[in-house]
Amino acid sequence: MKKSIVLSRRLSTALSALTVTVFCVMLAGCNVGPKYIPPAMTAPPSYKESPAQFKEADGWVVAQPQDAALRGKWWEIYNEPELNALEDQLNIDNQNIRQAFENFMVARAMVREARSHYFPTVSVGGSYTRSRASSNVGSASSTGATGGQQSQLFSLPGDISWEPDLWDKVRNTVRASQYTAQLTAADLENERLTEQASMAQYFFEIRGQDELQKILNGTVEADKKALEVERSAYDTGVADQISVVEAQTTLESAQSAAINIGIARAQYEHAIAMLVGKPASEFSIPVEPRTSAPPPIPVGLPSQLLERRPDVAAAERNMAVANAQIGVAYAAYYPALTLSATGGMESSAIKNLLDWPSRFWSVGPSVSETVYDGGLRRATVNQYIATYNADLAAYRQSVLIAFQQVEDSLAAVRILSQQVRHQQEAVDSSQMFLKLELGRYETGIDPYIDVIIAQTTLLSNQQSLTNLQVLEMTASVQLIESLGGGWDRSQLPSPAQVTRKPSKSETSIQH
Repeated sequence: MKKSIVLSRRLSTALSALTVTVFCVMLAGCNVGPKYIPPAMTAPPSYKESPAQFKEADGWVVAQPQDAALRGKWWEIYNEPELNALEDQLNIDNQNIRQAFENFMVARAMVREARSHYFPTVSVGGSYTRSRASSNVGSASSTGATGGQQSQLFSLPGDISWEPDLWDKVRNTVRASQYTAQLTAADLENERLTEQASMAQYFFEIRGQDELQKILNGTVEADKKALEVERSAYDTGVADQISVVEAQTTLESAQSAAINIGIARAQYEHAIAMLVGKPASEFSIPVEPRTSAPPPIPVGLPSQLLERRPDVAAAERNMAVANAQIGVAYAAYYPALTLSATGGMESSAIKNLLDWPSRFWSVGPSVSETVYDGGLRRATVNQYIATYNADLAAYRQSVLIAFQQVEDSLAAVRILSQQVRHQQEAVDSSQMFLKLELGRYETGIDPYIDVIIAQTTLLSNQQSLTNLQVLEMTASVQLIESLGGGWDRSQLPSPAQVTRKPSKSETSIQH
């Protein structure tokens, strides 16, 4: 008897100590996961392919100072009002951007879902039960039973259940959700930048196609006049038939090429229609033959690149998510405490349901701990550690890709600008060649085939010049995209901002 009393006292003392420990832990908190440390990447001091690194650079130049950066509506640097209007429309009506935005809203909702586990769950309900007991249940000596007893029960219970976040399982889940929301915000900005860059490239491609169309249309008109001259000369016996056939062949070839230009232009126009959220059948862009050189672009320093690329920011946030998930996995090693309470009103007569004697309640904690799980928890921890390591490699790879893309675009714009200058000289020379050859043909020194060769040379050089100018412009757009456009990591929403309740307009059903 004494041993039983002593054991009972010891058990009571141990339970009291456990209760005190549990509440101390609840107040202090205990994060069992690893602390997240953002990875460090060393940036080179300067871009290798920047024109500033080449003494012989005589074409495109970067904007000064070197530490400048693009801001906001980066496409306005091209001074194209029509492009500006299309970009503004794209930011409103592009469906890929809308989809990425809604994915961001999903991630924000999941943050609030995770935070709900900080608080107790409260539920209420009502029930009515009418029952009849079996006549064959009871004492074996009972006789004369004519039927089972009937009863009814009205109940209005309420339940409260709460699992304190002793080991930061909920907190790490919330952190993972917040980081995921930041990741989707970066993905949204990356999608926006991709669509904006595509718009600018398609716009300059269309302008280039219009310029090519102008060149070929002019060539066709010149070839028609040349054919008329050769036919008149043949009819009067001055020229031979082969000159007429050569002129006819040259004209038909130019006409064929002029017709073919329409394919690419139509496709670029349809692509722009999709970008601004309009059916291709209801959208058109006026013809405007024009090419130009790209403006000086503020490239900035390599050390700024990692702060300007939304895809790099997304890769880093993905690591933070994986780190928080490791903490969630570690929390499974520790016991779970659940505090629950039930209370309400209960009566066999509904008129007495709300009377004070009809009340009932129960309250009590429960603790559970997994003793054996066949290695499930260890495997789960190892899974998330491997996921973190994989995300670290993906982040480092995204950084390397960022530097590669900037260097590629810098080299492309710089080299193309020099190539355009030399190609312009080739066009000027071929125009002089054609002028001299026409003079020699008109004086009877050279045959007409030499004129055709000069015409073909000029047309080829003009087409090459226009194509190079378009490539130079689109390469400049790719450079801006590689630099992150006008975005900066400071624009990434904070954990508090992604946790905030959205407005009604953000959560309404779209029609």
